[in-house]
Amino acid sequence: MKMMRLVLILCSLALFAPTPSRAGEPSKIATALQPFVDSRSLAGAVTLVASSNKILSVDCVGYSDVGAKKAMEPDAMFWIASQSKSMTAAAFMMLVDEGKVNVDDPVEKYLPEFKGQMLIAERNGEHTILKKPAHAILIREVLSHTSGLPFKSRVEEPTLDGLPLREAVISYALSPLEFEPGTKYQYANAGINTAARIIEVVSEMPYEEFMRQRLFKPLGMKDTTFWPTREQIRRIAKSYKPNEAKNDLVEIEISQLHYPLSDRAVRFPMPAGGLFSTAQDVAKFCQMILHGGELGGKRYLSENAVKMMTSKQTGDAVQESYGFGWGVGPGWTGHGGAESTNMEINRQSGLIFIFMVQHAGFPNDGGKSRDAFKQAAIAQFQSKSFSFSR
Repeated sequence: MKMMRLVLILCSLALFAPTPSRAGEPSKIATALQPFVDSRSLAGAVTLVASSNKILSVDCVGYSDVGAKKAMEPDAMFWIASQSKSMTAAAFMMLVDEGKVNVDDPVEKYLPEFKGQMLIAERNGEHTILKKPAHAILIREVLSHTSGLPFKSRVEEPTLDGLPLREAVISYALSPLEFEPGTKYQYANAGINTAARIIEVVSEMPYEEFMRQRLFKPLGMKDTTFWPTREQIRRIAKSYKPNEAKNDLVEIEISQLHYPLSDRAVRFPMPAGGLFSTAQDVAKFCQMILHGGELGGKRYLSENAVKMMTSKQTGDAVQESYGFGWGVGPGWTGHGGAESTNMEINRQSGLIFIFMVQHAGFPNDGGKSRDAFKQAAIAQFQSKSFSFSR
């Protein structure tokens, strides 16, 4: 038994350990990103490249705190914002796999407060005329930003994390739809938050606890949380935006979140964009998706669920390509966050690209830094062959 446990531990370590560079070999990725740091176009970054079963590289450049000259570290934490949508969608699809919910069901089947929701037929500065929509919003529409729900409700002020999930979702039900469900794409936190509320109702468990028990803890995502601890807060990279001249960095707080970040009495979990995480944690999640819903011998999602999430679900009439909580393009799927974090799974190469920064915009040419990272990563690893699941 002890020998078996040792074998499992060693296998787990091998799964996630990055391949070390040869002595004296410079990192192509760090070399590509350093000029952006030198020109104060990029404060700092943690980048990670992985295959479906191995971390290939982790690189750090620049600073997590420019003013204090605090070097960026591999375990730095970041507000991953809308990348939370992909994780929430994955949790939701677990319930689909279990037959407890169907993506073609109307939302009102699980949340009766949505019964009778109206649609804006006409609106100007003096009046708004409402009518019944052609059909009640469907779960597939809230997961793919085609429901007609607004980005947020009028009561989600001054921050997006100030209401319990149940109350936030009631405010969406009281908001009229902005277009006929299924006919357009409009990015909406309200939709993903609504799907998360269905998780609570169906599982009879708080959303954040479902995420912890079913996704974060089993995957070993130990730093992924809505409420960073004091120790984790010390590792959160500072946020930056361009100055007025757009040639230097200005430190900022995250305007969408309430401070202090550890305050559970005032801050509530925001499924569409509230998570903090690390490059390593995000990589584990992406490896599970790239591996067809399985990682480390444990199955989290069926291959069909992963296929649905990561393929176009916005319909033939809608130009925008989005799955269930995932952006979708030719040969890739992924998602970014409000402060420029990004994860991409490239199925053609079998590679995962994780780009962790905290920027509400970039001065100078800093906006080119993610592409510079990706191109350097491809140059470094394109000659290798990696297995992956479609």
